Amino acid sequence: MGIEAVIYVLAFGSAFMAMQSMLGFGKTALAKTRINQRLKVKESQSSVADLIVELRRQRGLDQDGNQRLALTWFNELVTRSGLNFQPTVWAGIAAGLGVAAFGVSFWFLKSFLISIPAALVAATLLPILFLKHTAGRREKKLGEQLPDALEIIVRSLEAGHPVPTAVSLVGREMPDPIGSEFGLAADEISYGSSLEEAVRKLAERTRQPDVELFAATVRLQAKTGGNLASLLKVNAHTVRARQKMRLKVQAASSEGRASALILTSAPFLVMGAMYMITPEFYGDVIDEKLVQYGLGGCLVWMVIGNLVMRKMINFKV
Repeated sequence: MGIEAVIYVLAFGSAFMAMQSMLGFGKTALAKTRINQRLKVKESQSSVADLIVELRRQRGLDQDGNQRLALTWFNELVTRSGLNFQPTVWAGIAAGLGVAAFGVSFWFLKSFLISIPAALVAATLLPILFLKHTAGRREKKLGEQLPDALEIIVRSLEAGHPVPTAVSLVGREMPDPIGSEFGLAADEISYGSSLEEAVRKLAERTRQPDVELFAATVRLQAKTGGNLASLLKVNAHTVRARQKMRLKVQAASSEGRASALILTSAPFLVMGAMYMITPEFYGDVIDEKLVQYGLGGCLVWMVIGNLVMRKMINFKV
């Protein structure tokens, strides 16, 4: 009996260690993939100049790093999102969303007066909201990674490395998104741009307040002199303090966000449940113009309420 128990324990331990090894290998492979996103582009380019042009093109910028779209706000949103800029694919997705919204609204409401505006809103507003969400999530990730990146630069400077080498080290060692951003800045420096110009473009691409603070620190040190490592240490401490304050604000406003989520989802859940349980509840009156206008007005009023609640719980730190 004792030998059997030992065998079971050894078998369980072997299975547990094998599972841990598989999970560890998967995490390592995923981390390596994330780190090497920019390096994958680098492998397909023959020179640094081609690499910079390709990286800028993927961010919606021209070969000089300037915006190439007429709509400035949209170009900034595309660049901040970090998505690969593919106008044809994006136009197809927007058209598909518009067609889907038209079909769904016309199926339920049987009204062109509502279906056409719904299609236009879905084809234009939903992609923009997705880009804003992606840009906001990327901006948050950049802020979380920046203190570690600054500490890498500080250690590299204290070891005697020049600033371009320290920036390049961040591009090699840090995962996306900050690894690609600093890596592109290092490529620009190696291609001939000055450090001040590279960090200025870095701040313009990200539009992240803490990154802009880093860029301002580098430009100020270049003009006035001083110990850049000490300045960046203070910078890293300031960024961490601001992050702690953001987390406190987020915790304080969590109740408001939960209330907004419940108030927004409850009408749709109730309406969907009633339609599934008793389809005739809305089916007998859905063709009435008054009911259609009333539902449209409720939807507009709900959107206004969500915008008001967002203003109430969205604090900038």
